[in-house]
Amino acid sequence: MMIWGYLLKLVSKNMWRHRLRTTLTMLGIMVAIVSFGLLRTVVDSWYAGAEATSSAGRLITRNAISLSFPLPLTYAEKIRQLPGVDTVTWGNWFGGIYINEKNFFAQLAVDADSYFRVYDEYAIAPAQLKAFQLDRGSCIIGRKLADKYHFRIGDQIPLRGTIYPGIWTFTVRGIYEAKSGSVDTSQMFMHWSYLNERVRKIMPGRANSVGVYVINIKHPGEAAKMSALVDSTFRNSLAETRTETQKAFQLSFVAMVDTILMAIEAVAYVVIIIIMAVMANTMAMTARERTSEYATLKALGFPDRFIMLLILGESMAISLVGGLLGIIATFPIANSFYLATGKIFAVFYVAPETVWLQVGAAVLVGIVAALTPAWSSTRINITDGLRAVA
Repeated sequence: MMIWGYLLKLVSKNMWRHRLRTTLTMLGIMVAIVSFGLLRTVVDSWYAGAEATSSAGRLITRNAISLSFPLPLTYAEKIRQLPGVDTVTWGNWFGGIYINEKNFFAQLAVDADSYFRVYDEYAIAPAQLKAFQLDRGSCIIGRKLADKYHFRIGDQIPLRGTIYPGIWTFTVRGIYEAKSGSVDTSQMFMHWSYLNERVRKIMPGRANSVGVYVINIKHPGEAAKMSALVDSTFRNSLAETRTETQKAFQLSFVAMVDTILMAIEAVAYVVIIIIMAVMANTMAMTARERTSEYATLKALGFPDRFIMLLILGESMAISLVGGLLGIIATFPIANSFYLATGKIFAVFYVAPETVWLQVGAAVLVGIVAALTPAWSSTRINITDGLRAVA
């Protein structure tokens, strides 16, 4: 036990013999661990948003060609009559601009009577929902959106149409909250009937069209069967459909930036490799400076294993301290990043798996950086080592 206590004492003293070098190395590891954690969190958040906000019993039906092609409104009643269907609603992407292009937020024209029965994860005061349903020129917005732009009940929100030209003004009649942390509260909902009425006047050919149908089914386990049933109903029609689970629908958008996400993930691991090389160089310098000390320990009868553990212990101590500081700093930095990006992620948090990967990265850096110096220490000749100038 005495020799191990002596080992720990030496490790503690050795790592602070060059305070500036040790401090800078720890800071480098800290920055690398923070970068790794933040990049991993960004990648995870793209997928987590789709996973967390998806209901197993909810299907999305769109045009089989592309989302940009609409579906007839008459499909709603046909879908509603299918066995196994619980509730049907629909919506259109509006795509308006509030003040300028920088103020982006999702805007959907929805069926006011059914949409919030399907999406029951939105918490809306009954009085506000009723006011919205009675006023076709009104809208309901999420709490995050209301807080960002300081919207209040009764305020008017002017939007410049892109898909649907003109200036559209909507009165805020309700603000919805999230029933769980995974619900996106940065959206705006207006009346599909109001949109359709104006479209019928300015673009008659696009009237009575729906972007997507949202279907709640009675038995979530039959999602594949119900998807096939819906699509077979409209096979060989002028507007064939593609039906899939909400999760699959949302992940299809993630797939559009899949290459970018892979690049971000690759950068996260490259950062660790770079700091591993820096740490290895630091430990190599340290070992060269202490050649005579290691030779002296050998002369006193300390085995090669003791010297190897001395080098490994110092490397691990530096790496773990830097890694711990990095893990602690990841949480406030991730939160600041989330706020700075305008909360564009529906879900953004540092997952436990990311923290464990950070711990593993710190341990790996410490071990790999010590391998070459530790192995070299076993090859030191006592006579040559004592002649070396530390």
